[in-house]
Amino acid sequence: MERMEGAAQGGAINRQTFSLPVDLISKVEKTLEDWRAGGKVQRLWAGDASLWTGADEGGWLGWLGLPGEMRKEAALLREAGEDVRAGGFTHALLMGMGGSSLCPEVLKATFGRRAGFPDLYVLDSTDPARVRALEERVDLSRTLFIVSSKSGTTLEPNIFFEYFFERAARAAGGPPGDRFIAVTDPGSKLEEIAGREGFRRVFHGLPSVGGRYSALSNFGMAPAAVMGIDAARFLESAEEMARACGADRPPAENPGVALGVLLGVLAGEGRDKVTLIVSPGIAGLGAWLEQLLAESTGKAGKGLIPVDGERPGPPGAYGADRLFVHLRLEGALDPAQDAAVLALERAGAPLVRISVADPYDLGQEFFRWEIATATAGAVMGVNPFDQPDVEASKAAARELTSAYEREGALPEETPIAEEGGIRLFAEGESAAALGGETSLAGLLGAHLSRAGAGDYIALLAYLEMSEANAARLQAVRRLLRDKLGVATCLGFGPRFLHSTGQVYKGGPDSGVFLQITCEDAEDLPVPGRRCTFGAVKAAQALGDFRVLAERGRRALR
Repeated sequence: MERMEGAAQGGAINRQTFSLPVDLISKVEKTLEDWRAGGKVQRLWAGDASLWTGADEGGWLGWLGLPGEMRKEAALLREAGEDVRAGGFTHALLMGMGGSSLCPEVLKATFGRRAGFPDLYVLDSTDPARVRALEERVDLSRTLFIVSSKSGTTLEPNIFFEYFFERAARAAGGPPGDRFIAVTDPGSKLEEIAGREGFRRVFHGLPSVGGRYSALSNFGMAPAAVMGIDAARFLESAEEMARACGADRPPAENPGVALGVLLGVLAGEGRDKVTLIVSPGIAGLGAWLEQLLAESTGKAGKGLIPVDGERPGPPGAYGADRLFVHLRLEGALDPAQDAAVLALERAGAPLVRISVADPYDLGQEFFRWEIATATAGAVMGVNPFDQPDVEASKAAARELTSAYEREGALPEETPIAEEGGIRLFAEGESAAALGGETSLAGLLGAHLSRAGAGDYIALLAYLEMSEANAARLQAVRRLLRDKLGVATCLGFGPRFLHSTGQVYKGGPDSGVFLQITCEDAEDLPVPGRRCTFGAVKAAQALGDFRVLAERGRRALR
């Protein structure tokens, strides 16, 4: 093992180091030299699409200038925050999906509630129990609603808006428009609705910034201002990292580029399970990184598989397909976590250490990882700015939802087995691979045993995203990892469809998927539609399952 600095550190930049076996260090250094000789950092900043696949990549790099551009908007953001505080709102409910909701969720988990400002909640689930639970947590008469959608046409934010606009109107006893804020691209359908309904404010995104790269745009900073976070301070920290990652910084001294080269090189060496070990104080960052890495790199049979929330185990619990990343919040340390990471390092596991000095320095991490992900995409030879297989799942869900609107039901399905109130479903190759097993335990065992060295198991849970359900599923993850020796992932549907769903379908065929659905104890109607929240969730689950089957993935429901 040798340690190498991930990049020269200076000023207030969060420290980054790599611990790698000698053979991997030489491969990373060779690729860094190739980037230096080829002027590839300059080409990245210049938007040279040939650095990736020569498609439309150059049109999706608006995020490079966000830290500086958004600092010019800091006064407007502060004014908006003061307006919200003066309005006496006790709660804020942000409604969005994927890149529109994950950054605000990180900010809420990290900063909590700020005195005098509303308590922020994030809704990114069509599960009716989750919708109802959030409705019950907020005071509808004193809640500010934030509708966040880049295109303004995404199904989930639209039905969230329809539901809560009606609820807010009842609570207000009249038009509730001044209790709504929109975050959307200029000219979108959502902006049109906001004008018609008299929304309190409209914040614009940049058309040249994709959702998962939008944390430092208004999609992240407008909710931050509503929460009372100092956006100017947050963006100033991000700008420090932007300068450190600039076109004039050699690859080996460029924090984002050096990290991205490492990610891309190690993926090519079979270490594509990027296992995130994050300090509890900034643990929400893991879900944001999941989307950024998975949706950006998971295509054309390649991809980084982010593993978030898997409790650290002893070195012997892991295979040779792991790269570990320890994001450590200084001043709020977890001794048990530190000890587990040290044991991994001493055992020779490839490890990236990043020390985050202060929660406000998450701005640095957003930018570092965006540069790193774009760089990794170039090393891997994929377009890090599209998401073709996410679109395939959306199309399947739209088709099923439209059918429900016409016919009032989803297609009938025939289970391959039923036992104790549990039904199992499989299609195509997955059904044939289960052999002659007939019992629930036998079928589950046959399916999960299909995971071998270098594979991972993903639990796709279309259930209420509650602490109780999460705890049960985490226990299953630990059991699977320790018994089978493979990486595990956990995603609640439909939110994971907009993030890890891309790599599950378009990435390497190394996943074994167990989708878990349920009958909803109580459903909720969507105003003005025939479909319910439960029907939308069921359509999304079925569409997801069908696309997995079409891709020949190993999937059981």
